[in-house]
Amino acid sequence: MAPSGTPHRYTLGVLYGDGIGPEIVPASVLIADTALAAAGAPPVTWQELPLGLRAIEELGEATPKATLAALAETDGWLLGPHDSASYPEPFRSELNPSGTIRKHFDLYANVRPARSFEGGNAVVPGTDLVIVRENTEGFYADRNTHRGTGEFMPTPDVAIAMGIITRTACERIAREAFELASRRRKKVTIVHKANVLKLTTGLFRDVCREIARDYPDIAVDDFHIDAMTVHLVRRAHEFDVVVTENMFGDILSDLAGELAGSLGIAPSLNASQDRAMAQAAHGSAPDIAGQDLANPVAMILSTAMLLEWLGTRHEDEELVRAARIVEEGVATALGQGTSTRDMGGSAGCRAFAEAVVTSIGQL
Repeated sequence: MAPSGTPHRYTLGVLYGDGIGPEIVPASVLIADTALAAAGAPPVTWQELPLGLRAIEELGEATPKATLAALAETDGWLLGPHDSASYPEPFRSELNPSGTIRKHFDLYANVRPARSFEGGNAVVPGTDLVIVRENTEGFYADRNTHRGTGEFMPTPDVAIAMGIITRTACERIAREAFELASRRRKKVTIVHKANVLKLTTGLFRDVCREIARDYPDIAVDDFHIDAMTVHLVRRAHEFDVVVTENMFGDILSDLAGELAGSLGIAPSLNASQDRAMAQAAHGSAPDIAGQDLANPVAMILSTAMLLEWLGTRHEDEELVRAARIVEEGVATALGQGTSTRDMGGSAGCRAFAEAVVTSIGQL
């Protein structure tokens, strides 16, 4: 932390990624710079770093070691989506770039808000929840091993994936969820499948309940994953903070994003105690890449989450204010009828970003 009275000067990494990444990430940088200026905060230094298909072509690595080393020297970073399915072998079969970065920096908390906006074409108006997803183990095999992907085939006709749940990981993600709920509407919903996966998700549920005892003012309930999908569709607006394991959280957050209006507005932050990475919840959408059709809202709001995380960690009120300005700028642009095609509008990526800049100027 900078000495008292000295503004902290931030360096943020920028990784464009693949597909629509080179469109939505620059839009997010533009809006972050605009919001920082509006908040009276010093400008940040943006450090562009190679990653993805371009890095393979130029450096022979999808996630260059030099990129990881450079990220370690930054305050946080923006990660555009990757299209690892299109990578040539052997890169296609390796741990993908976002997984590599998450594992390298132990970014154990994946925080994924789902918020509906006026003019945002929400399926369930009034949705305002956050899914807190454990990000290092569970039933995503690539996060369970020190090396390799966690999947193997003892014969050509048998495939096995490891699903691992540990008390340590459950405790730290549960505490993230309860701390977040204490700053919101004071309710946590635990999602599991303990009626079938009794030992693994049963442990997850039970440890979350144990942590709940430290937060007596937080209301707690729990649902099986299959029932939770129904509850979200019927009454997403009633939930506050939802905590769950890796795969369940990935699925529920995509569903919640669509219920709020579009997966294109679903932001996310991957964080540990001392690192954070802004990454939209959606993929690289290669079918619309380079056509100015991408919805940049998720990446913009992910960037706002990073600014807020840094501002809170460094007790930097200007940075927190900048994050709020980004959110208000997006809400204003959508409320005034500007949206991209996936939300029923006609604006392109650049036009929407410009509308947000204009909205920030009017705040």
